Amino acid sequence: MAAADSPARPMNAFFPRDLAGLVRRRSFGAAAILVVLALAGVAGYFASERHGLGQLRDAARHRLDLLAAAVDSEVTRVTHIPGILALNADILDLLRRPPGERAARQAEVNRYLERLSAQHVDSLAVFVIDARGRVIASSDWILTDNLLDADLAYRPFFQAAIGGAPYRQYAVDGVRDEPGYFFAQPIRDETQDWKIVGVAVLKASIRGVERQWLTHDAPALIADGNGVVLLSAPREWRYASLQPLSGEQVSELVRLQFDGREVGTMSLDIDVYAAAAGIVARFSGRAAEALAPESRGRDFLVMSRNLPGTAWHLLVLSSVRPVRAQAMAHGALAAAASATLILCLLYLRQRRRALKARLGAQAALETANRALEEKVAARTADLTRTVETLEAEVAERMKAEQTLRAAQEELVQAGKLAVLGRLATGITHELNQPLGAVRTLAGNGIEFVRRGDLATAEKNLRLVCDLADQMGGIIRPLKSFARKSPAVPSRVDAAQAVGSALFLLDQPLRRAGVVVDNRCAAGEHFAWCDQNRLQQVLINLIGNAADAMNDRSERRLEIAAERRPDGGIALSVADTGCGLPEAVLDRLFEPFFTTKAAGEGLGLGLIISRDIVREFGGQLLAENREGGGARFVIVLPGAGDENETR
Repeated sequence: MAAADSPARPMNAFFPRDLAGLVRRRSFGAAAILVVLALAGVAGYFASERHGLGQLRDAARHRLDLLAAAVDSEVTRVTHIPGILALNADILDLLRRPPGERAARQAEVNRYLERLSAQHVDSLAVFVIDARGRVIASSDWILTDNLLDADLAYRPFFQAAIGGAPYRQYAVDGVRDEPGYFFAQPIRDETQDWKIVGVAVLKASIRGVERQWLTHDAPALIADGNGVVLLSAPREWRYASLQPLSGEQVSELVRLQFDGREVGTMSLDIDVYAAAAGIVARFSGRAAEALAPESRGRDFLVMSRNLPGTAWHLLVLSSVRPVRAQAMAHGALAAAASATLILCLLYLRQRRRALKARLGAQAALETANRALEEKVAARTADLTRTVETLEAEVAERMKAEQTLRAAQEELVQAGKLAVLGRLATGITHELNQPLGAVRTLAGNGIEFVRRGDLATAEKNLRLVCDLADQMGGIIRPLKSFARKSPAVPSRVDAAQAVGSALFLLDQPLRRAGVVVDNRCAAGEHFAWCDQNRLQQVLINLIGNAADAMNDRSERRLEIAAERRPDGGIALSVADTGCGLPEAVLDRLFEPFFTTKAAGEGLGLGLIISRDIVREFGGQLLAENREGGGARFVIVLPGAGDENETR
């Protein structure tokens, strides 16, 4: 009753009380380790990215230095030519003359400008403009689309030069529709108190600079003071604007500088002044479509520099993808290094715990070992006694088995002699007739010898020999069957063994009125066994079959042999007796069990027969046949070539 009044025990009472706390501590520790690894990876990533961007900026600055030097060399190497023109006497003479008197001098100046332009491969044209803004001499005079008589008064380079200041300008002239870099120099006449009487202009080709840019895989560009891209790689960015331009600005630029060109239709959204320190930009829309497929959607580091002596800006773009890929790798390495360090610390901690546990376990093991040794010693003594007892029992069993085998051999021999005893009457009858004939023939032979009839005496003696052989044929199977010898397996013709058994039982079967149907043909089925023992088994089974048919009107014995699918031989002995009841089938092979009357059998015949067959590696089976009667089947191993050599 007291137990019934006690409070119910909670479920977690069956677990360690600190199990939940242990789980929480380990979960917290795992979360802390993950946070540390994440922070290490992020820190490593940003540190590597910052360092990589710094190196990328340094590389971009170096590239800017090289490209700026190349551009300056390409642009400024022909800037002295307009100064040479301003000092040429023929050009001054041409400018001093009224427009109607310039024809002769104009031809000479044109040829001079042509020769001068030919000496500079990158010069597209060299020409002279009068104070009104009209081209009065040009190196391309021989071409149909030459600049002669073109009105360039609206051009900024002319307006600046006529005002007294040299000027440089990238522009597209409206005559030849070809872009170029214009160098304008005022021409002064010393005879008119250094009055500006015209302008000398060199239109330089920028193809060399363009080729210089197009050799680079990374995007790069040159923009003028208005933010319009003059040169670029990719080429689709040409005439795009760094920042969006208004419609008025675009119209003014097209009128003064870019005749017939679409300017500002694409904006790159680059702050050229912020790019001096380096900015990260990503292009979209038409600007991104102009890039290589592998560069679209990527970030670029943009660096800019002002070209000396011009209002131009030089910009180079470097992909930051390698930097970020390297930063990712460095972040992963940082996380891996942190994980390695944490694992080392955990390993050392666990090692100390394991060492402590090992020392404790070693002490417990030593104690358990001593106890185990004591148990082993005691167990060994018990096992020794048990082994001695088992050895004695094995010896007794072996002795009993030898005795049993000897008894079995004696029983087998006794069975043979019992059979011979039953066959004695028949054998006597078989021998009486030949013996009587021998006696008669021997007496006749003596008489024929006395009379001197040797031929007739010889015939009688030959008949005596034949009768002696006949009696020997009767006695020989009996001698072989009665001989006590060990079983020696050999290749045995099943039909021959059946024939010998039937020969020995011929007289009893005849007296019992048994009709024998022997279906075994000689030379068809060979078994691996001892013929004498097999013959004994057959005699036992045939005798039992004959006894089972004593009270039957039809007494028919069928003996057959067949080959089994596994190569074995099956000999069957079937009768037309009363058959075997179920109770008898269950106890048929029990020792001393018999269905015969008292004093007619010991119940050992079938047991001995089964053991003989088992020694050959076969088996003895019993069953009821259809239509009445019983059938005993002797299953023996078949005799192949390999058995013949044993």
